[in-house]
Amino acid sequence: MAVEGGSMSSRVKYGTVVSLVVVVFAYWYRSPVQDAHLDERLDNVLSSLLRAERKADINGFTRPRVAIGFGGCVDIIVDGVALLNKIGLQPRAQPLHHDYIQNADQLAQSFAYFFPPGAASERFVVNETLFSQLVEASRELPDNRWSVGGNAPVMAGRMAEEGCDVLLGGNFSPDFTDVLSQHITVVGKTVEEPDIHLILEYPAGATWGQYTSRRANRYIVHSDDHNPYLASIEEFERELQGFKPDLVVVGGLQMMDNFPFKQGEREALLGRLGGLLSSVGLETGVHFEMASFVDSDLLGDLQELVLPWADSLGMNEQELPNLLSLLRGSTVTVLSDPNPRVATVLDQMRELYRLVNERHRGSGRGRRLTRLHVHTLAFQALAVARGSRWKNTMSATAKASLTANRHVCGSPDIDPDKAKLIMDESFSVSRREGSQRIHLRDTRPVSCWDEDDYQICVAPVLVCTDVHQTAGGGDNISAAGLVLQI
Repeated sequence: MAVEGGSMSSRVKYGTVVSLVVVVFAYWYRSPVQDAHLDERLDNVLSSLLRAERKADINGFTRPRVAIGFGGCVDIIVDGVALLNKIGLQPRAQPLHHDYIQNADQLAQSFAYFFPPGAASERFVVNETLFSQLVEASRELPDNRWSVGGNAPVMAGRMAEEGCDVLLGGNFSPDFTDVLSQHITVVGKTVEEPDIHLILEYPAGATWGQYTSRRANRYIVHSDDHNPYLASIEEFERELQGFKPDLVVVGGLQMMDNFPFKQGEREALLGRLGGLLSSVGLETGVHFEMASFVDSDLLGDLQELVLPWADSLGMNEQELPNLLSLLRGSTVTVLSDPNPRVATVLDQMRELYRLVNERHRGSGRGRRLTRLHVHTLAFQALAVARGSRWKNTMSATAKASLTANRHVCGSPDIDPDKAKLIMDESFSVSRREGSQRIHLRDTRPVSCWDEDDYQICVAPVLVCTDVHQTAGGGDNISAAGLVLQI
């Protein structure tokens, strides 16, 4: 028996090795027929998304008018691993989450926490000396790039490019405003030097010590002491009525996250913003763009003072479960699955839609949530209430998907050779047992269906494989989707 057992063990080991060789061979080798099929599929999906986008093209019509606040900055974009290596910061054995960064050790621990899963994050650096050292080191890196930053200016830039006239609230330097589109009107005070934010980008497969990133993303740090105060809100409010916007957009409030305000200062600022939004006529849409929040008190204030006045919300796959957790009465979720399944996201969207509108009905104030846009690496999902102001949902979902590739690849023209589909070929509409399963059709890649009082549309993203920049992706995607719905 011992001999037979040894023989069986050898056969099992041999079979395992053979199986592994076959799998590796199949992974690395694809026949020309397989390649041709994949290329044809990408071409079909791309051409179909472009057709869907063009169905609601706004060119030739009156330019929509959009008012966007608040603030802005100059982004210095660098290779995140190269920057940490340059300042001699080595990976720590234990990744840790920190609400804000006080020293280099915390920076290393925090970066190591978000880097392996490839989850986007943004943190306030309270140590100004450390932040200055990071800025100086970034300037010395050979491949650093500078660009207009901040949620509001980035969304304004995209909307102006897509055919809107924009009122932008923020205090900027003359050099900053000089590079903005002629279709953007800035209201706010002039400052000599803009705030700087550091964007630590990294590609999929990047390594830092023992850590490897599963997807391309960015880790953002700043020591911003202007934007948290919504400094342009007075000028913005004064100009808003005369501008007569079709849509008001609010973003950039994550600058308040863990900022050392005086007692009651933040609540007063958000109360004033809520008052401004409550004065916007119901004929005008109000969109709030979520961001990376970890301060539960701030999220609570936003939930009470700002979110009730928005009828549209935009967020990514990290921000959705974060906000949902708060609405459930739980704590902030710092890190969620960076590559969630479609069914998971749709279930979370349904619950968020329900909870927000239950709060609206219970309080009797503010607006009903009628639009919810979630952007992920693999797909775009839009839920829009039937009979609401928001139109062209299918085309808007397609445009959001295309914009994801255009922004990350850094080109208005999409090259299928620099793209891939990572969304499943079919997906369940819910994690509930027996839920409908929808197959992705190359010639009609945007899937739309009705539920309850809303319509849901889902579109695959042609994921860019030659990454130029991930920072600002969500702002560009949300802005592009909104353009076709106002």
